[in-house]
Amino acid sequence: MSGVAKPLPVSAVRPLLEPYLLKSCAAAKAVVLAVSGGPDSMALMRVAAETRGCGALVPVTVATIDHGLRAQSRDEAETVAGWAGACGFPHRLLAWAGEKPRSGVQEAAREARYRLLAGLAQELGASHILTAHTLDDQAETLLMRLSRGTGVGGLAGMRAETERGGVRLARPFLGLSKAELLAMCAAHGWPYLEDPSNADPRFARSRWRQLMPLLAREGLTAERLAALALRAQRAEDALEARARAVLDSARIARSGASLELDGAALLGEPEAIRLRVVAQAIAAVAGADAPLRLERLEEHALGRVFPALAQGARAKLNLGGALIETTPGRIRFSPEPPRRRGREP
Repeated sequence: MSGVAKPLPVSAVRPLLEPYLLKSCAAAKAVVLAVSGGPDSMALMRVAAETRGCGALVPVTVATIDHGLRAQSRDEAETVAGWAGACGFPHRLLAWAGEKPRSGVQEAAREARYRLLAGLAQELGASHILTAHTLDDQAETLLMRLSRGTGVGGLAGMRAETERGGVRLARPFLGLSKAELLAMCAAHGWPYLEDPSNADPRFARSRWRQLMPLLAREGLTAERLAALALRAQRAEDALEARARAVLDSARIARSGASLELDGAALLGEPEAIRLRVVAQAIAAVAGADAPLRLERLEEHALGRVFPALAQGARAKLNLGGALIETTPGRIRFSPEPPRRRGREP
């Protein structure tokens, strides 16, 4: 959402944080607030401080990541530390150390950020990390994923709550716009930082952000994209649940790290469910941390695995860290064996 917005009163935003912060109703044991210093995260920290007026808070620690990508980043993080102190919150500055990649910098920075935040949460015994992702962030995420050929899972966008590194990652501001939070900061005189990388055309998210006003004029607003994400989340949950049920019912045997399924039971399902069953079986035997790319899954499952099953033929291929073998009426998933040196994969 862009343009002028009315500032949100603290009383309208505070209920979004109370379930995480108030001892009287919070499921959280302790909370880490991810605060970069931008207007969104500053609103998160300031409203969290205002929540004290409603009761005792669980332990709250503010964390700022110094990505080391700009000369000013350390000073900016220390500025946020001062603002956190003014709010009465302890602050931790976390540095992304080591050599930075030449390409995919923002993606790598995001992974490093979540890794550092999860590590701090575990150190502090915090059960939740709160970020200030907004409606606009959700819309930009969907557009970026669409441009990369995503499926239903990608269209689900960012969830209000997920688990990462053994910690709950919560995004209480997903229903609020950046413009509303910016107006809120201005109305209350809350200082914040401007990150020049947010407008840097080298980064895909920045380019999509610049296109958002044009898309909104055609009806593709941040609100409609966020509504699409919620609908996709419902569809994704239903598809995943059905695929898990099929995986359980089609299982013939589980021997060690291998998994064998009834081919006929798998072929009796719609294609979307079959693909997910294969993906879940691969994850079960390979233990892959990174999800298998949809294009690769479709290419190999639709092009080789399912035709071989339907014809009662034998096929063997490696996919996503798993060895997949089809025999008449059966499909077997095993951890991919180590490749021999000097041989083509």
